[in-house]
Parts: sequence; structure tokens; C-alpha cells
Amino acid sequence: MPVQKVLVVGGGITGSVLSLALAQRGAEVELVEISPQWFGVGHGITVQGNALKALRSVGVLDRVLARAVPFDQMRLRRADGELITELATPHTGGEDLPSTAGALRSDLQDALCDAVYAHGVQVRLGLSVTSLDQSPGHVDVTFTDGSAGRYDLVVGADGINSQMRAMIGITTKPEPVGMSIFRVVADRPAEMDCAEVYYGGPRYKAGYSPISADSCYAYLLDENLDTSLVGPRAPLSLLRERGAGYGGTWGKILASLPDDTTVDYRWVEAILVDEPWHRGRAMVIGDAAHACPPLIAQGAAMCTEDAVVLAEMVTGDTPVEQALEAFMARRLPRVRVVLENSLQLAEWEINPGTPGADPGRIMSDTLSFLTATA
Repeated sequence: MPVQKVLVVGGGITGSVLSLALAQRGAEVELVEISPQWFGVGHGITVQGNALKALRSVGVLDRVLARAVPFDQMRLRRADGELITELATPHTGGEDLPSTAGALRSDLQDALCDAVYAHGVQVRLGLSVTSLDQSPGHVDVTFTDGSAGRYDLVVGADGINSQMRAMIGITTKPEPVGMSIFRVVADRPAEMDCAEVYYGGPRYKAGYSPISADSCYAYLLDENLDTSLVGPRAPLSLLRERGAGYGGTWGKILASLPDDTTVDYRWVEAILVDEPWHRGRAMVIGDAAHACPPLIAQGAAMCTEDAVVLAEMVTGDTPVEQALEAFMARRLPRVRVVLENSLQLAEWEINPGTPGADPGRIMSDTLSFLTATA
């Protein structure tokens, strides 16, 4: 019997796509989000073809692409901006979709929020879960405001630092990869028409992507600096210091940043729950179950694929417990390839000159692998 009532914990990209996909298949969906305000925030995001395919399946792709910047190639440059090569990127969502799109994360999330409301999902903000009590056929949930509910399925889509993960008995925790990332949103230079990556400079690498008609997302991958810097208000002076030595368009972007630019700085962490992501009828998906370094730009794609596939499988005729097992058999091998290859790329970035290192091959092989059905 398909699930009829589902609780989704977490209103980010994963939870929003899951809520939409379930509602469109006839499920009664309740979404709880711990933030008291629910809207798009954050920096830019790279959305590859298989993520675009997932967004199309829940009906928000046209709105996203109306503001995003699609492109089918990327360029590799030396630190001074000299072109190394231009690469065509595989169409992981099919030939009828762009291989990649750069977007403002806020534009994507706003489109999802509006669609979730439009499809009748009950959204409760400023709320999370305090306890789960499983019985055959259902899960009883107590919330932080003292209210309670009974559901056929409970899904934690609450990110890499998931509380739901531990609540259902999974002890795996995220681990630092050994690199960090600075992110900014800046004015888009006229010459920027696709993602570009700069190698051979003083840090691991720098890069950018166009994300709207007039904005771009720029980043710098660095060693892990003091943890006191972690957060959305890192000093711009520090980014300027760490980013010195990169020229070309990247250097132009860095020099043009106004003094009040918001600089987000994070240590890069990774996690793979290498066991079933479910315990009975409670489970985690997306970054709560698997999160990788942003070196293949597949984070959003793996999360949205999880959401669409899970909705498809638990609303069919297969008993829920069997559907969850089939979901794991379908998803775990796929996300493992992405995570392991992303970690390999990170290791090569941290240890340049490693014998046999071939980042281009791994990136190409991974994206070619992902063109297969999710």
C-alpha cells in the first residue's frame, strides 16, 4: 500500500523537492522547517543536468531557468587567466536539457517554496522534531512546540548536520575533508558565459560561474583556516589576501568587490552513510545521508534525485518497507561513486603532483556515469 501521510523534516532543496514530488503523487504531506522564516538565502549554486531533470519532474524548471544561466561547457585556466582548455560537459539530464545552469540559490529556493505552497503541502515553520515512536505501519512524532502527529513515513532532509540522522540511530558523522571554501556573489563581468576554474595559483583553486543576467558566484578553495572564521561574515580583507595571485576575470571580480560584500567561509566536510538510510519507517536523504566536496558540482543533483526517486517508489504498489530497500539498492551505489570520486579529487588538490593524478578523467568519467538513469 502506498504511503498516504508523510512528514518531511527540513525545507531546503531536498525537502522541498520531496514534498512537491509526494504531493503530486497524491500523498498528504506536512513539511516542518526549523527556521521561522522560509525563503531562499545563500550564494550561487551550480545545477547540473540531472538536477535540472529532477526540477522539471516537479514542475519548477521553467521558472528556475528564466533567471538562471544555462551553459554546456567549462574552461580551465592558469592562475594568471591564460586559457588551458575548454571542455564540453556531458548532458547528465538528457540532450534536451542544458548540461549545467548557474543560479542564485535564493531563486531556486523561492521557486520551490512557492510551488510547495501551491500544491497544498502543510508547511510549519520554526518547528522541528523532538522524538519518534515507531509502531508497525506508522510513526508517532512529537514536535518542539509540544504538538504531535502520526505518519506513514518520516523523512529527514535536514542537511549535513542532520539531527534526524542521530534520532533514528545512525551514528555516522561528517568529517572535514582538509580544505575550505570562500564564496561570494558579485557583479557578473560581460565576458563571463560559463563556469571557469583557475589552477596553479597559491591556493588549491579558484573559480566562478554566472548565476543570473547580472550576477556571478565566485569561490576560492583553500586550506583549513581558523574555525573562528567559519560562517557567513568572514572578512573580505582575508579573501583578498588569500586570493591574491589569481588574475584574469577572477582577479577582476576580486578587485571589484565592495567593502560590504558578504563573504561565506566554510570548512568542506563529507559524509556517506554506508548502510541503510532508514530505520523502520523513518529515514534520512540528501545531505543528511551523503554530502561531498563541491568538486564535481553534483551535490544538488544527488539530493534532488533522492527526493524524486523516493517519492516515486513509496507511492507505488510495493509495500513501504520493500520500497525503502529498493530505494537504497538504487541510490547508494550511485551516490557512492560521486562521493568517492569527489574525495579523490580533493586529495589530489591537497597533494598536487601525486603520481597518476588525472582530475580531468575522473570528472569526465563521473559525469558520463551519471548520464545513466538515476
